[in-house]
Amino acid sequence: MMVMNMTGAASGGEADWHRIDWAGVDRTVRRLQVRIAKAVREGRWGKVKALQWLLTHSQSGKALAVKRVTENRGKSTPGVDGAIWDTPGRRARGMLSLTRRGYRPQPLRRVYIPKANGKLRPLGIPTMKDRAMQALHLLALDPVAESTADPNSYGFRPKRASRDAVEQCYKALRLRNAADWVLDADIAGCFDNISHDWLIANIPTDKVVLRKWLESGFMQDGELFVTEAGTPQGGIISPTLANMTLDGMERMLQDRFGPRRPNRRRTKVHLIRYADDFVITGRSKDLLEEAKVMVEDFLSRRGLSLSDEKTRIAHIEEGFDFLGWNVRKYDGKLLIRPARKNVQAFLCKVRAIIRSAVGAKQEDVIARLNPVIRGWANYHRNQVAKMTFRKVDHLIWQQLWRWACRRHSNKSRSWVKARYFVLEGTRDWVFRAEVTDDKGNRTTVRLVKATDVPIRRHCKIRAEANPFDPAWDGYFADRLRLPTDRQDRSAQANNSTRRSELAALVEQGFAEA
Repeated sequence: MMVMNMTGAASGGEADWHRIDWAGVDRTVRRLQVRIAKAVREGRWGKVKALQWLLTHSQSGKALAVKRVTENRGKSTPGVDGAIWDTPGRRARGMLSLTRRGYRPQPLRRVYIPKANGKLRPLGIPTMKDRAMQALHLLALDPVAESTADPNSYGFRPKRASRDAVEQCYKALRLRNAADWVLDADIAGCFDNISHDWLIANIPTDKVVLRKWLESGFMQDGELFVTEAGTPQGGIISPTLANMTLDGMERMLQDRFGPRRPNRRRTKVHLIRYADDFVITGRSKDLLEEAKVMVEDFLSRRGLSLSDEKTRIAHIEEGFDFLGWNVRKYDGKLLIRPARKNVQAFLCKVRAIIRSAVGAKQEDVIARLNPVIRGWANYHRNQVAKMTFRKVDHLIWQQLWRWACRRHSNKSRSWVKARYFVLEGTRDWVFRAEVTDDKGNRTTVRLVKATDVPIRRHCKIRAEANPFDPAWDGYFADRLRLPTDRQDRSAQANNSTRRSELAALVEQGFAEA
């Protein structure tokens, strides 16, 4: 039996999977990715292709690809074959199976999930082997995608998030003499309509394998359907393919309205994109009409079009919704708040949890609500959200009060209050429960309040930062240590000043022991 070497050479045994040196695997893959990104910057596309081939055929790349697909959130979701790689032995054998020769992907398993507008979003779920193959080729494609991406594209990219996109909106619109008009755009069925021919002609990856993925089809109700366009939502590599399809839009607008033009100051054109949702700022409505025509032509060459339902040109004082936030100026002051639709969707989710917990214990209700409340509040913590947090906390309290009263309709309101809500310090109406574990230890669990989450101002990533360029390693390391809360920075400065004052007093002999 073969055994894993220090960079991840394959065997089929359980013990061999545990024997992999994952630190060595990460170093090997990282080294190749850095070389690919360097070759892209130098325009040496022949070397890019050779290094991609080396990475996709390396045992380190295969081991890391299998590790990623067996440790993410979809690790227990099978494809059409019903197989999951849930044991070390299966993972090791799965790694052995990642070969290009004779590879034929299986059809996707089609499922539907509800969208916010009531419609259904189709998802295509690949088999574990196909997911691992996509993850393997994504390791080689990511350095190319990051090196050629639009500077202000933030969706589905490493080290970037939606809060970077909305912070760029703030930077582009905050000043009184900033752009007054915004093209709020959305692409109709972006993932489902991308031209296969365009992808194969323009995506720098293994063309043979890419064509097989695009033409694998999907299974629904036991029937095989052919895919003639699009890249399936649910595939690991699909977000990167969609991003690369839309890259170039910002450069196109810059060539027409950008810094090389003498009217740059007057046009005030900026593009901020998160996946297939994007906004374009501009000085006037007519200018954005022109930009819209250019974008439509750009998309049509890729088989895409703008959604008439979701695309509009709005004045900044009217505002627009973007990624769950509402961006709007009030008397010349830009405020970014949680969007009304986003708040309503969150409250509907909370209400559904409470209503479904008719006979549940109080601690179980708390356990189900806390992650939802905490996750939603953390998403909005970087914006003007304190008043919204207070409103949300009050509405959740109302729902819990009705829930508690319904459980004890024959009891007085004071009894119900004493049973479920307590006084802690200066805070009343704390939804709290006592829990006893198997060892008899008692712990207290409390409902999280949105207002408990402090507002933190986010420091946006620099547009040109590339995680595959070693020149930016120090920058990304500093970001991990960067205090993002203005209050934290103020407290840090005050603490530093206080320490300096104490040090001076000690030197003078005046400090107390």
